Amino acid sequence: MTVVPAIDILGGKCVRLTKGDYSTGKVYSEDPLEVALGFQECGIRRLHLVDLDGAGGDHIANRSVLGRICRETSLSVDFGGGIKSDGDIDAAFGYGASMVTVGSAAALDPDSAARWIGRYGTDRIILGADARNGRVATNGWKNDGGWDLYDFIAHYHELGIRRVICTDINLDGTLQGPATELYRSLLARFPDLLLTASGGVSSVEDLKVLAEAGLDAAIVGKAYYEGRITIQEMVSMQ
Repeated sequence: MTVVPAIDILGGKCVRLTKGDYSTGKVYSEDPLEVALGFQECGIRRLHLVDLDGAGGDHIANRSVLGRICRETSLSVDFGGGIKSDGDIDAAFGYGASMVTVGSAAALDPDSAARWIGRYGTDRIILGADARNGRVATNGWKNDGGWDLYDFIAHYHELGIRRVICTDINLDGTLQGPATELYRSLLARFPDLLLTASGGVSSVEDLKVLAEAGLDAAIVGKAYYEGRITIQEMVSMQ
């Protein structure tokens, strides 16, 4: 299982939220590039980069941060937040993202999402399946996206999508442990998913449980920034 550290950007700074609530934002660094370089220097190879301003708005908002990290590190960056149009997804790849996570647009504009899958391929498009109480949430997790989580994944599974990041919003940023049973259920229904766990991870033991459950990857955010998991521990689990 790959352990992927996260950098969430709000106002150009590295922050963490709790349950997606923007009012809970805590700044951990003024310079996301510095954080990314620190990950790289310790042996991390992949980064989960989220534009929170873009996620809650209409377009990518932090293109310059994405560009700097892609230019000045060798990290494989999967980028999400604000991918709402052809211009947005083209810009994300143009600025250097290796993969792009599509969430809100996949729920609200399936025709565009299908077109992007055809254009860029299933190896470069990740489905962002972020859910609260079994319902897909959109626009910075503020709105109901109109989909049941399982139906949402099934729709894109039929289009060839295998890479899925699934966040249980009620656990995100809480350090209360991940939604392991949800992930087991998803893998039982879609055994060929390359499923990434997101939300709630609080310890190395949580990561070991996710690996045993068959997750392809797990994202670590607040647990790292709060000192619960070290970079060295993340690297050792690769």
